[in-house]
Amino acid sequence: MHIDEDLLVRVMKAHGITSKTGAVAFALREVDRRTTLKRLAETNLGLSEKEILTAFDDSYNVIELRAAETPGATAKLPEPKPVTYAKKPRSRR
Repeated sequence: MHIDEDLLVRVMKAHGITSKTGAVAFALREVDRRTTLKRLAETNLGLSEKEILTAFDDSYNVIELRAAETPGATAKLPEPKPVTYAKKPRSRR
Protein backbone atom coordinates (compact mmCIF):
# COMPACT_ATOMS: atom_id res chain seq x y z
CA MET A 1 0.00 0.00 0.00
CA HIS A 2 1.37 3.44 -0.93
CA ILE A 3 0.39 6.39 1.25
CA ASP A 4 1.49 9.98 0.65
CA GLU A 5 4.03 10.52 3.46
CA ASP A 6 3.57 14.31 3.57
CA LEU A 7 -0.18 13.95 3.89
CA LEU A 8 0.24 11.30 6.56
CA VAL A 9 2.58 13.54 8.60
CA ARG A 10 0.19 16.51 8.30
CA VAL A 11 -2.74 14.39 9.54
CA MET A 12 -0.66 13.03 12.42
CA LYS A 13 0.44 16.50 13.51
CA ALA A 14 -3.00 18.09 13.10
CA HIS A 15 -4.69 15.47 15.26
CA GLY A 16 -1.93 14.54 17.70
CA ILE A 17 -1.63 10.99 16.39
CA THR A 18 1.68 9.29 17.15
CA SER A 19 1.65 6.35 14.74
CA LYS A 20 1.03 5.83 11.04
CA THR A 21 -1.37 2.99 11.81
CA GLY A 22 -3.32 5.30 14.12
CA ALA A 23 -3.48 7.98 11.45
CA VAL A 24 -4.82 5.53 8.85
CA ALA A 25 -7.38 4.17 11.34
CA PHE A 26 -8.42 7.74 12.21
CA ALA A 27 -8.85 8.62 8.53
CA LEU A 28 -10.97 5.53 7.88
CA ARG A 29 -13.19 6.26 10.91
CA GLU A 30 -13.59 9.88 9.77
CA VAL A 31 -14.63 8.86 6.25
CA ASP A 32 -17.07 6.32 7.72
CA ARG A 33 -18.49 8.98 10.09
CA ARG A 34 -19.00 11.45 7.25
CA THR A 35 -20.69 8.79 5.12
CA THR A 36 -23.05 7.95 7.98
CA LEU A 37 -23.90 11.63 8.58
CA LYS A 38 -24.56 12.14 4.87
CA ARG A 39 -26.86 9.10 4.78
CA LEU A 40 -28.75 10.29 7.87
CA ALA A 41 -29.16 13.78 6.40
CA GLU A 42 -30.51 12.34 3.16
CA THR A 43 -33.09 10.29 5.05
CA ASN A 44 -34.08 13.11 7.46
CA LEU A 45 -32.74 10.96 10.32
CA GLY A 46 -35.64 8.61 9.68
CA LEU A 47 -38.13 11.17 11.03
CA SER A 48 -41.36 12.32 9.45
CA GLU A 49 -41.84 16.02 8.66
CA LYS A 50 -44.04 16.43 11.74
CA GLU A 51 -41.44 14.73 13.95
CA ILE A 52 -38.69 17.01 12.61
CA LEU A 53 -40.76 20.12 13.30
CA THR A 54 -41.40 19.03 16.90
CA ALA A 55 -37.94 17.54 17.55
CA PHE A 56 -36.66 20.60 19.46
CA ASP A 57 -38.02 22.22 22.59
CA ASP A 58 -39.28 25.75 21.86
CA SER A 59 -37.74 27.00 25.11
CA TYR A 60 -34.25 25.76 24.13
CA ASN A 61 -31.95 28.75 23.73
CA VAL A 62 -28.33 27.98 22.89
CA ILE A 63 -27.17 31.56 23.58
CA GLU A 64 -28.52 31.51 27.13
CA LEU A 65 -26.98 28.09 27.75
CA ARG A 66 -23.55 29.18 26.50
CA ALA A 67 -23.70 32.35 28.58
CA ALA A 68 -24.60 30.31 31.65
CA GLU A 69 -21.52 28.11 31.08
CA THR A 70 -19.16 31.10 30.64
CA PRO A 71 -17.97 32.67 33.91
CA GLY A 72 -18.85 36.37 34.07
CA ALA A 73 -21.03 36.29 30.94
CA THR A 74 -24.57 37.58 30.81
CA ALA A 75 -27.43 35.91 28.99
CA LYS A 76 -28.44 39.02 27.05
CA LEU A 77 -29.83 38.10 23.66
CA PRO A 78 -28.96 40.17 20.60
CA GLU A 79 -31.71 42.38 19.22
CA PRO A 80 -33.36 40.73 16.21
CA LYS A 81 -32.65 42.44 12.93
CA PRO A 82 -35.56 43.09 10.58
CA VAL A 83 -35.61 40.93 7.50
CA THR A 84 -35.31 42.80 4.22
CA TYR A 85 -35.45 41.42 0.75
CA ALA A 86 -34.15 44.49 -1.03
CA LYS A 87 -31.10 44.07 -3.19
CA LYS A 88 -27.91 45.25 -1.59
CA PRO A 89 -25.50 47.35 -3.61
CA ARG A 90 -22.48 45.41 -4.82
CA SER A 91 -19.08 46.63 -3.78
CA ARG A 92 -16.69 47.63 -6.51
CA ARG A 93 -13.18 46.40 -6.24
